[in-house]
Amino acid sequence: MNEAEKSDHDGPSLRQQAIRLLARREHTRAELAGKLAGLGTPEEIQTVLADLEQIGLLSDARAASAYVRGHAGRFGAARLRQTLRTKGVPAEMIEEQVAELPDEIVRAREVWERKFGTAPRDAREWAKQARFLQSRGFATEVIRRLLKESTA
Repeated sequence: MNEAEKSDHDGPSLRQQAIRLLARREHTRAELAGKLAGLGTPEEIQTVLADLEQIGLLSDARAASAYVRGHAGRFGAARLRQTLRTKGVPAEMIEEQVAELPDEIVRAREVWERKFGTAPRDAREWAKQARFLQSRGFATEVIRRLLKESTA
């Protein structure tokens, strides 16, 4: 049985599986390698990934850019950085993506207005709003400044 016949009986080839995943959304090399693990040997997976990079179907920079574009309206720079790190994006590429974002205070204000819209009435509510913004990855100084402006 040749390779083409084998892939018909055993399901899609490693390359076909990788292309299917990339058709749904951009993936980093590390993410795609993780999703393909168990479907082939590490050497086969690395070969497929190298081929996909060479023909332009796989790009860490494009995946990072797509992620940041899609999530910058909801998360702060710290959260975006952390998620990109877990996706295997190199540190210098992460910093390039984060540097292109609008001012963090502007993004934090938009998130805060969607969630709360009114200034905290007391210390307990101030803490609640601050914790929410912190969980979204906004810097402590940005949160302090935003909540101070809202109560002024």
